[in-house]
Amino acid sequence: MPTINEILTTMDYGPAPESQQEAQAWLEQRGRTFGLFIDNAWSEAGELFASTNPADGKPLAELTQASEADVDRAVAAARRAQPLWQGLGGHGRARVMYALARLLQKHARLFAVLETLDNGKTIRETRDVDMPQAARHFYYHAGWAQLQAEDFADYRAVGVVGQIVPWNFPLLMLSWKIAPALAAGNTVVFKPAEFTSLTALLFAELCLQAGVPAGVVNIVTGDGRVGAAIVKHPGIDKLAFTGSTEVGRLIRVASAGSGKKLSLELGGKSPFIVFEDADLDAAVEGLVDSIWFNQGQVCCAGSRLLVQESVQERFLAKVRARMQQLRVGAPLDKSSDMGALVDPVQRQRIAALVDSARAEGCTVWQPACELPAEGAWFAPTLITGASTSAAVAQAEIFGPVLVAMSFRTPPEAVQLANNSVYGLAACVWTESISLALDMAPQIKAGVVWINSANQFDAACGFGGYKESGFGREGGREGMLEYLTPLSEDARPAAPLAQAQAKPKAAAAAAGDPFAIDRTAKMYIGGKQARPDSAYSRAVFGAGGAFLADVGEGSRKDIRNAVEAAHKASGWSRASAHNRAQVLYYIAENLAARAAEFAARIAAMTGSKNPEKEVQASIERLFYYAAWADKYDGLAHQPPTQGVTVALNEPLGVIGIVCPNEAPLLGFVALVAPAIALGNRVVAVPSEAHPLSAIDLYQVFDTSDLPGGVVNIVTGSADELARTLATHCDIDAVWRHDGSAEGCAEVERLSAASLKRTWVGGARGRDWYSTAQSGGRAVLAHASQVKNVWIPYGV
Repeated sequence: MPTINEILTTMDYGPAPESQQEAQAWLEQRGRTFGLFIDNAWSEAGELFASTNPADGKPLAELTQASEADVDRAVAAARRAQPLWQGLGGHGRARVMYALARLLQKHARLFAVLETLDNGKTIRETRDVDMPQAARHFYYHAGWAQLQAEDFADYRAVGVVGQIVPWNFPLLMLSWKIAPALAAGNTVVFKPAEFTSLTALLFAELCLQAGVPAGVVNIVTGDGRVGAAIVKHPGIDKLAFTGSTEVGRLIRVASAGSGKKLSLELGGKSPFIVFEDADLDAAVEGLVDSIWFNQGQVCCAGSRLLVQESVQERFLAKVRARMQQLRVGAPLDKSSDMGALVDPVQRQRIAALVDSARAEGCTVWQPACELPAEGAWFAPTLITGASTSAAVAQAEIFGPVLVAMSFRTPPEAVQLANNSVYGLAACVWTESISLALDMAPQIKAGVVWINSANQFDAACGFGGYKESGFGREGGREGMLEYLTPLSEDARPAAPLAQAQAKPKAAAAAAGDPFAIDRTAKMYIGGKQARPDSAYSRAVFGAGGAFLADVGEGSRKDIRNAVEAAHKASGWSRASAHNRAQVLYYIAENLAARAAEFAARIAAMTGSKNPEKEVQASIERLFYYAAWADKYDGLAHQPPTQGVTVALNEPLGVIGIVCPNEAPLLGFVALVAPAIALGNRVVAVPSEAHPLSAIDLYQVFDTSDLPGGVVNIVTGSADELARTLATHCDIDAVWRHDGSAEGCAEVERLSAASLKRTWVGGARGRDWYSTAQSGGRAVLAHASQVKNVWIPYGV
């Protein structure tokens, strides 16, 4: 008779299949053929493409490939419906969204099974993660709709929103996108992923049941051609995209200069950091949830394992043992840990990257597991011995592949973690809360999970740094992505720049202005600097009189300024109180020289009341000094045990092209908020009237502003903006000189590194008004939100 230990050793999970009868019946009732959902009506099926089950390759249904004309109809329907939907009021929208949340819960089992059939992920994931989170987003944002008139009184809906989502979380991504858009009063043209559209079409039926008015939600299916039609459509006011970084770049280029608001949630290569004092067994389970959840097809998957050297072998042994226990099999089997990849093309891409690791001499380890013969499958994989520059260590694999390497000290862990073009998420495992909270701010990622992984909630924002995109999903910051400040509607149609008088040759030559050197220097790294090119340009006053020469800045000058700004990184670590004190000091020293600055403004612009601009500049410095230690983050309490701290962090180095109107105030109104929040600046002052900004370096030198925090490079706005937008070590570019084409070019060129942009287009801005050039809306451009998940009570 076998012993109890022998019995336990030979025991295995029995099959526990979830019934697919209801989902198959739903497909059969609709003839397994679907048209488009536009204006609350189903179109006749047109050009068709197949939606297949990735677990066995069998077809599930045929869907319609939308055309440009279909997208036109959807946008027109959304445009007609938007005023009525917004006019329904917060309470009216909240009731409809609440009904959607209830219906999602009521039909949760149908949605979960349909999602598993269409996507290949396990039923446990769709049932226990995707469905509760999808309903949660509609409940949460129904609340924001109810509170919008009070909490977002100074904002309005953007208008018509185009939304494009990927195939890894089809229904969950739908809820992340549609819920905040509807709550804010927008209408939607939504494109699900070509591979996984079925739950979006089922959601369309829920919209009819919930009483969503016609045209508010429109769903168009198809391949990338449909997405391209949405992106370029002039009737779309905002684009929201989740997907690959490569496509995100294309969208940034295509939308440049269009005035469309844009949010991008893109790829990732997230570090999973394990320190020697961590609970290693708990960390292993967290790693399973991080990299093998949804077959690793997760943008924030912890695909880079960084283990402290002293415990590396012990931890990797535990990882391999746990990998042996992962059950890869039928997605509808409730005992399966991993299901199928979404498509054979995805499997081929993953296999090619793993083969490249073998070719580079890496060790590739996979547990013994029998993969199904049909469908798209890949075994859980561990790669060791990869260099930091290896393809598998840098590229987003988007599959169940883990790349492991070691570190010795916390600073080395930070360096390795940040050695990526991506910055979406990170995990830190340690029993030392001091170490965890020291690491979190140093990691350049939008989300940091401490002793946990892949935690999400509608109240907690999600989004990336660097080439992982910009914008946030969820939380208050997620709502702001779908709102526009009312002050933007009050902006002048064109800049209020005074015309530059044509210089008179005789006046310029009078008195031989070149008898002495009257060239105003640039300001780089806290020192006056001559232009690298040794060229200068003349600056003339309103009456044509010669005032001075200024340096003709070049690419080399920008490079020097950016280098100086990076050396001043200590400014970002300085306390907000200290930054405020410096701003107050700058204001005091400017006030002491107010008459001198007023005279300079009068000479340049011919202003009849230059004292007003100087006084407004002093007040604006005080204003942002006051904000410096008051632009606090938030603490969220998600349903899980713990707290999520949303921190407002500086962007890093910002390139700023300043306006020609109000040359001193425009400079201060843009530079002050940037440095108040800890950024460093490379500023291009007014091309027409640069002298008052240049004069400020004497104020900076006497105000304890560290060298490199503010750098001033004079010259052509077009040329220097172009250089700023293409510089890979600049994190954001602001351009507000009124040039429509120049602003479009900044947006277009920024796509190379996906840096943040804030541009004014061809419209003006009242620089004297803090409603138009101040407040939280400006500070949001100068910061990015990092959500740090801190467990307690567990």
